[in-house]
Amino acid sequence: MSDLVLSSVRDGVLTLTFNRPERLNAWIDPLGRRYFDLLEEAERDPQVRVVVVTGAGRGFCAGADFADLTALQEGSYDTEPDRRPATHPTTIRKPLIAAVNGACAGLGMVHALMCDVVFTAAEAKWTTAFARRGLIAEYGLAWVLPRLAGQARAMELLLSGRTFTGAEAGELGLAARVVPGEHLLAETLAYARELAVHSSPASMAVIKRQVWGDWERSLDDSAAEAVRLMMESFGRADFAEGVASFLERRPPAFPPLF
Repeated sequence: MSDLVLSSVRDGVLTLTFNRPERLNAWIDPLGRRYFDLLEEAERDPQVRVVVVTGAGRGFCAGADFADLTALQEGSYDTEPDRRPATHPTTIRKPLIAAVNGACAGLGMVHALMCDVVFTAAEAKWTTAFARRGLIAEYGLAWVLPRLAGQARAMELLLSGRTFTGAEAGELGLAARVVPGEHLLAETLAYARELAVHSSPASMAVIKRQVWGDWERSLDDSAAEAVRLMMESFGRADFAEGVASFLERRPPAFPPLF
C-alpha cells in the first residue's frame, strides 16, 4: 500500500504522488486510504507546512478504476470502504496544492478541486465524465464546480462530460495557474515553498477554514466572524513575528502549526 502514494518532504513542503502510472493513477480504495492517511500524518507533522499533490507518469488521476466500478456493479466488492469522504482534504488545516500533470477525470477531478489551489499543465486533459458512464455528479462536485466556474459552465461540463484542456480549466476558473507541462512541478513547488517560508501556518489554517466555510454564510455573518478571528490573531506569536520580520526586512520565522 505504501507504494500507491509516494511521499517526500523538502523545505517544509510535502509532495504526495499518486503512483499507479500504468493505470493513469486510477483511484482504488487502498490508494485513497493511503492518501488520506498521509494527509493526516502531515496534519500532525510540524515539519510540513504545505502539501503538493500530483500524479506519476502521464496522469493526475483518471477517475475510479473500472475494476472497482465493475465489482461494485456486480456486488462482489469485498473491501471495507474508507469512511472518510472525498471532501476530507478540505478539513486538513494545511494548504493543499494540486499539480494536475495529465489525465484528470471524474473522481480525479473531484480530488483536484478538493485541493485549495490548483496548478495545471496546459495540455492536461480534464473531464467530469460521469454522465458518459451513466453516473451522477459525485462526491460534492455539483456543489464545488458551480462555485468555481459558475452554474452555466458547470452544468455544461457535467451534462456533456466532454474533455477539455488544462488551458480551458484555467479560463473556467478551475485552476489558479496554467503552466507548460515540463515546468508544472517546478513552478508548483516554488509556489509551495514561498508559502512555507513567508506565510504564517496559523493564518493559512484559519484562512482555509474561512474560505471553505464561508460559502454558506451571509456576507454580514462572514464579516462578523472575521472580526472575531482577527482579534484572536492579534494574540498569536505569528502576528508579532509577522510585524517584526516586516519592520526588520527579514524572512519571518513563524512557529509550526500544532
